[in-house]
Amino acid sequence: MQSFKSEIGSTRSTGSITLGDVAKLAGVSPITVSRVFNQPEKVAPKTLEKVRKAIALTGYVPNLLAGGLASRRSRLIAAIVPSIANSVYAETIKFFSEKMRDAGYQVLLGESGYSEEQEETLIATVLMSRPDGIFLTGINHSPQAKRLLLAANIPVVETWDITPTPLDVVVGFSHRQVGQAVADYLMSRNMGPIGILSATDHRAQLRQQAFLKTLEEKGVTEVAISTVPVPTSFLAGRVGMARLLDGGFINGVVFCSSDTLAQGALTEIQSRGLSIPDQIAMVGFGDQPFAAHTVPSLTTIKFDRALMGQKAAEALLSRFNNEPVLQQINDVGFQLIERQST
Repeated sequence: MQSFKSEIGSTRSTGSITLGDVAKLAGVSPITVSRVFNQPEKVAPKTLEKVRKAIALTGYVPNLLAGGLASRRSRLIAAIVPSIANSVYAETIKFFSEKMRDAGYQVLLGESGYSEEQEETLIATVLMSRPDGIFLTGINHSPQAKRLLLAANIPVVETWDITPTPLDVVVGFSHRQVGQAVADYLMSRNMGPIGILSATDHRAQLRQQAFLKTLEEKGVTEVAISTVPVPTSFLAGRVGMARLLDGGFINGVVFCSSDTLAQGALTEIQSRGLSIPDQIAMVGFGDQPFAAHTVPSLTTIKFDRALMGQKAAEALLSRFNNEPVLQQINDVGFQLIERQST
């Protein structure tokens, strides 16, 4: 296969990848490429393989809209979140959707299940309907998903994290800095043995890694760790905390990767007649609405989910209106809210 100079790279292309581009790369006619999508059984195996390689390399997605509509705006925005069952994402999507709706756009919501593979499938599917823009949760995407997004040449906003090299625009905060901040806080309070109850998703693991690294730099190398799968739940919090307690953890403090896990952990601790925070203290993440009203109230990390949604919408709208985006990297920050659990 010949070299293709416009192969997707680190910069955005000047136009969407076309069927003609795929045909040129594969060394076949546009009709043959069209047949690969519509009647693959009529294409010779070697040709089929060659065209499919070109499609994968370019990230080309066929346009399902009628030809007369292809050049018009769809007024559709695709938003992909890890879980629609996790209320922590709901507020961001709510404010994002409201601002987009006020501007005449509708938001189509998809669930990736914390899977890069599923996110890739969702991106490929929604791009066939030619959305005007895409809202993504997180900055980690499969190589093919990145090719698809860059080839589509539409505005993309990544959220819930920060990176110096966004696909287009990013709105979020540093999970590494969260881990560092919690470690610093616990060390400043000299709260005894330290444990962590964490989910397996990428952002939770980033916080855990930074948390452990900061503790190690301060001379703490023994940390009790309990890991639970995503999506997290109240039950997972109880199970994960039970694992720590059954392992002998007591008279210390636990950092939970979500308030939901922390709520379950608090219940497990109290069910065993242990005192909070005297015997076990607790720090959560997310400052969900119930965090201030648990018994005891939960010390946690707060960040502005509403602001994140609003800024994400503003970034896309600026792109649509051909206005300069003042900030390609938008850090909404976070703060540690100290309550009774510590």
